[in-house]
Amino acid sequence: MPVLIIIAVVVLLIAIYVIATYNGLVSLRNRVRDQWSQIDVELKRRFDLIPNLVNTVKGYAKHESETLEKVIQARNTYLSADTNEKAMEADTALTSAVTKLFALAESYPELKANENFADLQKQLNETENKISYARKFYNDTALQLNNKIEMFPSNIVASLFKFKKVEFFKAQESERENVKVEF
Repeated sequence: MPVLIIIAVVVLLIAIYVIATYNGLVSLRNRVRDQWSQIDVELKRRFDLIPNLVNTVKGYAKHESETLEKVIQARNTYLSADTNEKAMEADTALTSAVTKLFALAESYPELKANENFADLQKQLNETENKISYARKFYNDTALQLNNKIEMFPSNIVASLFKFKKVEFFKAQESERENVKVEF
């Protein structure tokens, strides 16, 4: 009889551990999804600002159409991305294009002095900061989930229920280089 009680207690403790670990993994996975959604919200805000910014710049820098087209193309590429990885790559291209757009504005003093452009630039800079913070929180949450998926003994429960590691939001090689703007 005491052996059965010991076995029952051990089975109960294992069941409690599996349930708690599974719930922890689900919670982390949902937090990762939530953090990705927060990035998406800020990117949507950025995308809403970009056409206004491009239209403002067009009026002053008519012969700089290549830079403006790259901004629009990068924005459209993001909107058509069907995976988080493709979205991350497209976001990198968009960040680079917007950086070049702001560098372009330095060559047009009357554009820099334009109140509408200054306001749009300020809003976009604030949005970029929010995107940066959202990426950081996403990566922190992804790290927690990935650790739980890989570390023993929670990795047993994770593999049993087919939890998958998530990708970190990271800078592309091109983002690590200095931006070169040529006129």
